[in-house]
Amino acid sequence: MFYQKITDIFSECSIDYDKNSEISLNFYKTIQNKFHFAITGKTAAEIVYDRADAQKKNMGLTTWEKSPDGKILKSDVIIAKNYLDEKEIKGLNNLVNLFLDIAENNAERNIPMYMNDWKNEVENALKLFHYDILDGNGKISHKQAIQKAASEYEKYKVIQDKNYISDFDKLVKETEQLEK
Repeated sequence: MFYQKITDIFSECSIDYDKNSEISLNFYKTIQNKFHFAITGKTAAEIVYDRADAQKKNMGLTTWEKSPDGKILKSDVIIAKNYLDEKEIKGLNNLVNLFLDIAENNAERNIPMYMNDWKNEVENALKLFHYDILDGNGKISHKQAIQKAASEYEKYKVIQDKNYISDFDKLVKETEQLEK
């Protein structure tokens, strides 16, 4: 949801937008990491790497596709946003809204924007509001984060499968108790 808004604005408001260009593909990763870093002090990969932990409740996730009662899937544990707490989600949402306001303001004033301009706009806004700015790509690669999360998930899956009670099992249990 957060990044869908950004990609929509980026594609609609960039004079030279090309969804297949390297600039476009890198833009999304760069902006995501800049926003995550501004809020948490970590890139998306660093969040996943640092917070994925088979020993923690829900593997350290605060949300996942089938939350709160459904099983955690491998695909859930590689998404940085799924590890963010309520305050961090609110901060991320505020940054996305800030970015959208900047884009809307520029569009209303007919200020032409090229794809490369957006990175500068984001950095200028982050500086204006006194956020820390990510310099470089971070200390953990996407590949390292995926490997760590997958490894932790395999350990967690054993625990989850042992303790998980499906909706069907819950219904059977309730029916048995009613029959007593």
